[in-house]
Amino acid sequence: MSTSILKSLTFVPQPKVSSDPLIIKRERMVSRLEDQKKLLADPTYQRRIKRWETKEGGEKVLVEKPLRTGKWWQQDPSGSVVMTVKVGSKRVEFEKGKAAIAVGAVDKLPSVIDALIKAVRSGELDAQLSEGKGPRAVPGRKVA
Repeated sequence: MSTSILKSLTFVPQPKVSSDPLIIKRERMVSRLEDQKKLLADPTYQRRIKRWETKEGGEKVLVEKPLRTGKWWQQDPSGSVVMTVKVGSKRVEFEKGKAAIAVGAVDKLPSVIDALIKAVRSGELDAQLSEGKGPRAVPGRKVA
């Protein structure tokens, strides 16, 4: 058995997975914004989720289900597009009393979503993301 290929590789310790709640919220927001881009490209798009469900007899199985994705943008009567960003069920206020982004035409929406993704990844929306609640507790579990 030859090990010349393995000797050409550099090995390092595996980095730890971050458990910072703010980073988790950022990644969740980026995922939801990418869902909005997919929904824009395909109006029938549905995000798929995996859940453990109990079948008759007590057997647990992993089930994949579609989850309807709601649009975060809308057209006003004049035809221009306005987009809102949601954290949970609340709209994000970017400035006092201003929770919508004026996009203009529908074809500009992907570039606005890309700009929002960059803003989330760079931490510009951390204040708005940290206002929301943390992860929900699982019913029936007690925290020690």
